[in-house]
Amino acid sequence: MAKNNAIFLKNVKFARGPMFILYSGGMKRKKLWWRGRRRSRRTTVTQHYLQHKELAREHITARVEYWNQFYGFDYNRIAIRNQRTCWGSCSSNNNLNFSYKLLFLPERLFDYIIVHELCHLEEFNHSQSFWDLVGETLPDYKKLREELHNAKVTLHKLV
Repeated sequence: MAKNNAIFLKNVKFARGPMFILYSGGMKRKKLWWRGRRRSRRTTVTQHYLQHKELAREHITARVEYWNQFYGFDYNRIAIRNQRTCWGSCSSNNNLNFSYKLLFLPERLFDYIIVHELCHLEEFNHSQSFWDLVGETLPDYKKLREELHNAKVTLHKLV
């Protein structure tokens, strides 16, 4: 029985776009190239982020310094990111990360997120001692947390 030694290209569709694959003897031999170019990341969302990033850095840094007067925690750096689902985070290296979209929140929610992430410098969980820390400066944090959850749905659709 003779083997099929035909060589042919097959156009396969992937999320990145079509790809040409070389087939020889019925077996896949080599990925040749992606057809077309990848879509540019400079979308309107990215442009919006770049326009507001430094303004967000100024406001967020000022508020972190203000709220940290009450807590006195040590942190390494503050990063401003274009996050889709997260308002802020705190790493185990004591780095604070915030979404630039905080700029578009009411000040009380803006401050709640800052305090929330600052408190993660002391407690890396959401235990009762963590919420007690948050409650030292924001006694109505439960109301703010619920309000933020409702704002999240609308804000991430707008920006």
